[in-house]
Amino acid sequence: MVLGLEGFPLYVLLLAGGVCCLYGGAELLVAGAGRLALGLGLRAATVGVTVVAFATTAPELFVSTIGALNVSTDIGLGAIVGSNIANIGLVLGISALIRPLSISTVAMRRHVPFMVFAAFLLIAFGANGTIGRLEGTIFLLALSGFTAYLLYYANADPAPMVDDQPGGEEGTGESGSQNGRDIALKDVALVVAGLVVLVVGSRWLITGGRGILEAMNFSDLFIGLTVLALGTSLPELAASVVGAIRGETAFSVGNVVGSNIYNILAVLGIVAVIVPISVEASTLRFELPMLVAFTVLLVAMMAYGRKLTRFDGAILVSCYAGFVYLLLP
Repeated sequence: MVLGLEGFPLYVLLLAGGVCCLYGGAELLVAGAGRLALGLGLRAATVGVTVVAFATTAPELFVSTIGALNVSTDIGLGAIVGSNIANIGLVLGISALIRPLSISTVAMRRHVPFMVFAAFLLIAFGANGTIGRLEGTIFLLALSGFTAYLLYYANADPAPMVDDQPGGEEGTGESGSQNGRDIALKDVALVVAGLVVLVVGSRWLITGGRGILEAMNFSDLFIGLTVLALGTSLPELAASVVGAIRGETAFSVGNVVGSNIYNILAVLGIVAVIVPISVEASTLRFELPMLVAFTVLLVAMMAYGRKLTRFDGAILVSCYAGFVYLLLP
């Protein structure tokens, strides 16, 4: 690809349009998921780690699968590893800078351990230089177990019934139940619309950024770790930032934790089943250990005081900036 002056305006338009779509889609997604939590009796942390996280993981799934099939598996692996690091360092860092993020007991006990487990499982499976179909199948089985675990506790420990709609305190009769179903249908539509807009925005942004880096002859792994990882993390960034601005911090935290779980177990699991993923020695020495380091740092911050403060956010953003600097040739 040769990037000339004729192509520059197109890339600028794609980048600008992608950013606008990401913000608008995140508004729809967070608004719909927040109301779904009440309508379905789920806790906000559970909705964040399932509905919102799975929705914002869709770009990673699309980019990693297409990249692995059409370019190289370095694209897919780099996008996932880089995206998970960006989710921790950039997404949660910026969200915490906007508003300190409270960490719920539900998230610490039920969700965070799976995020740590997924990161170490990736290290273990990639140690021999290849993540094959067997490892991909195990990833998917682990994902099924995680989903079943969440559904079990969602039924066993539903969220307290709180109706924040006008006049909702007295709407306990049959008509109130009917209104709840109407709201749920509307909120599902908001989530679906938000997902579609997020995916479109991600694709526009990635197309522009990737075109520029390819023209500069950067490697597939570098492209995956930087522009594709950042591009596919923008839905998480947009959703988490909007959640922080709206005061729905449980979504900001749950979104990142769930997304990091789905990125490894679902996305890499599916890609590995389709085509074995090669893991370079340099990736084992640097990128994967960095993923574990970011994960451990985040868990330590979460465990201390059950809150991510603005100071914690500044540390996370600084660490991410350092990571990107070390990637530069």
